Amino acid sequence: MAAQTITDMFSLDGRVALVTGASSGLGRHFANVLHEAGATVVLAARRVDRIEAEAKRLGERARAIALDVTDETSIAAMFEQLAADGVLCDIVVNNAGISGEHLILQMETDEWDSVIEVNLRGPFLVAREAARRLVAAKKPGSIINIASILGLRVSPALAPYMASKAGLIHLTRSMAFEFARYQIRVNALCPGYFETEINADFLKTEYAQASLKRVPQRRIGDLHELTGPLLLLASNAGSFMTGEALVVDGGQSINSM
Repeated sequence: MAAQTITDMFSLDGRVALVTGASSGLGRHFANVLHEAGATVVLAARRVDRIEAEAKRLGERARAIALDVTDETSIAAMFEQLAADGVLCDIVVNNAGISGEHLILQMETDEWDSVIEVNLRGPFLVAREAARRLVAAKKPGSIINIASILGLRVSPALAPYMASKAGLIHLTRSMAFEFARYQIRVNALCPGYFETEINADFLKTEYAQASLKRVPQRRIGDLHELTGPLLLLASNAGSFMTGEALVVDGGQSINSM
């Protein structure tokens, strides 16, 4: 590979990025970052009003499209609509996710099923379809699965979330191994505590506040602290990285206390 300037290495000019769950939180932030780096961004989510407003705010090189990651028909329709417009996504950020709220003994099966369906089955379906289209077009790409440090450690009342994220990390490695021959990289980004709509209430609890005291940096992360790691995985700067679970957590996962 020819030498590149640092600016060129991180540039996403000419790239097309799909971000699922882009209506709020991490997904909206990721869409903004990729757009600022030069990519055309497809914001996908069920809350169409939100992503349409965000795409309008971003302006040029941004579009919104309805997507339910639990519905294969919805996924196929999205990719078909993009293909009809001549759009091929060579960056995919599988960000859509939900959490649980009950201890296992009090948990209903539906809660388990819904979390696994969104957090693990959804990324599988989206990544598979995206990869099939990249392979058919003989084009390289980067798939980034948004996992969590809770895919690497445990916490109470989050069993399906933790299981889904642990599964997503291993699915990432499996995809990376199989897709490498097609020049498609697959990595997982594993954030620690970053406030979003999903966890805002949890972060106010006594348990969460006690947990934050065990984070070596003694705080939650700011969204901009995920910008560099995301761009590393999306751009040519990370061209020799695949199958990795990149942890961004202020040191929380190295603290065994």
